[in-house]
Amino acid sequence: MKQINDDIKQGSFKQFYLLYGEERYLRRQYRERLKNALCDDGDTMNVHFYEGKDISVGEIIDLAETLPFLANRRVIFLNDSGLFKSGGEKMAEYLADPNETTFFVFTESEVDKRSKLYKIVQSKGHAAEFSTQDESTLKRWIAGVLARDGKKITENTVQLLLAKTGTDMDNIQMELEKLTCYCMERDVVTDEDVETICTTRITGRIFDMINAIADKKKEQALGLYYDLLALKEPPMRILFLIARQCNLLLQAKELKAKGYDNRTMASKLGVPPFAAGKYLAQSSRFSSAALLRAVQQCVEAEEAVKSGRMNDQMSVEILILSVL
Repeated sequence: MKQINDDIKQGSFKQFYLLYGEERYLRRQYRERLKNALCDDGDTMNVHFYEGKDISVGEIIDLAETLPFLANRRVIFLNDSGLFKSGGEKMAEYLADPNETTFFVFTESEVDKRSKLYKIVQSKGHAAEFSTQDESTLKRWIAGVLARDGKKITENTVQLLLAKTGTDMDNIQMELEKLTCYCMERDVVTDEDVETICTTRITGRIFDMINAIADKKKEQALGLYYDLLALKEPPMRILFLIARQCNLLLQAKELKAKGYDNRTMASKLGVPPFAAGKYLAQSSRFSSAALLRAVQQCVEAEEAVKSGRMNDQMSVEILILSVL
């Protein structure tokens, strides 16, 4: 990110940029920054956008060989082309010796760093990875976004917000916009505001479902399941998330037994540091044997659906009533 910011500030650009990684919000933000810096305002003759895997590399190369019209450069933007996973050999060959007046900005969810295309973009241009941001970065960003709208938020309220939204910055941004509108007449965002206005992501609902099961509140657990069905969540995705939650709890329990601290546990579990404590607290309510049995029951429920012995909705209902 620093390299791109420096290039924009100095007005000295690489011919190729690759923006990749799981954080969509940052990929989109930096693509927009590069567009504003590389392209003249209102220029429709020399700025081109391609989306998806059904693009013609030959057509793009032909366009890249065309000199810009009354401008210093032609800029081609490719989004989620998949060329950095497969089929990018022809593009890699072209980028080895491209028309020097044509610039490329690639935005990809996933890349194969072993691919010829990735290597040539990295060596002759700049490849920037946008991964999920850590807790402290997200907290600073949230405070900054709210401050621009004249709002303040406490540390505890930020924690509550992240617990509901997860770490996806697109989702957080959407919830912050809702909070700003809801708190229009006030300058402090409270826990009550977050509870009232912010939507709990499906992973949060699964967490609540497991808590209800631990408390022997089967009806509450089923109620949460029916809420998810009403939101058009497929039963098999819910089953996958229940299995994932149980597996994470089992891992958290084992890591704690080995003496790992929360930050190390978070890294090994692949979850944000603020979430590690929640997983550990929930895992303490079950024995390792119970969690292992729950994971196995999830596998059996999936097999029952795939074999046609039971429909997907009923399979998950029975699992909720019998698991743990």
